[in-house]
Amino acid sequence: MPRNLKITLAFLAVAVLIGLISLRGLDRRIQRLSETTKTEEQARRELLAPGISTPTDVKVQTKIYWAAGPDKIAPVQVAMALSADPAKRAKQVLSELIENPPTADQRTIPADAALLGFYLLPDGTAIADFSDALATETPSGILSEEMAIDSIRLTLENSVPSLTRLKILIHGQEVDTLAGHIDLTGFFDLNPPASPIPTAPAGTAAQRSNKK
Repeated sequence: MPRNLKITLAFLAVAVLIGLISLRGLDRRIQRLSETTKTEEQARRELLAPGISTPTDVKVQTKIYWAAGPDKIAPVQVAMALSADPAKRAKQVLSELIENPPTADQRTIPADAALLGFYLLPDGTAIADFSDALATETPSGILSEEMAIDSIRLTLENSVPSLTRLKILIHGQEVDTLAGHIDLTGFFDLNPPASPIPTAPAGTAAQRSNKK
């Protein structure tokens, strides 16, 4: 066999081998992406689509915070069957916030966002884990990011009074910002204690009495 032909065949064999390795790697990446997408879609179906119901559900009027114009949010009274369990109740109201805005213009959370998990610690700290869409599809900008966070925060604060603070995760991870502006590395206060009523300094009454 001529030497040039041998070299050509060798190059072809190497090219085929590299192609097979690349194809296998691509197939694995596609499979992982499919599994990730399936996981998020399962979470969406389990947490949102069927509705979250518990034996302790009682129908009440609650406030869900949606957009009320381009630069503010406002509560909308919604009749909902809510659980007595704080964590389940939180999932129910966040489901309503994401899935059922009265109009498209009132949406504050991207339609593709999903609540992947919600956890409640003994001290009242709430941890809400959202899918990537909350970060990737929320318009970048202080105002739009504030409205998204405030709608989550105020909806939880109004409906679950036992919560003390909120931590937001994206796909199980802490991220620096929501979409480039609002800091997500810390916590958002919920149900802050009422400010104490100012009282007169000690001795004031006695001093007034002495002046009489």
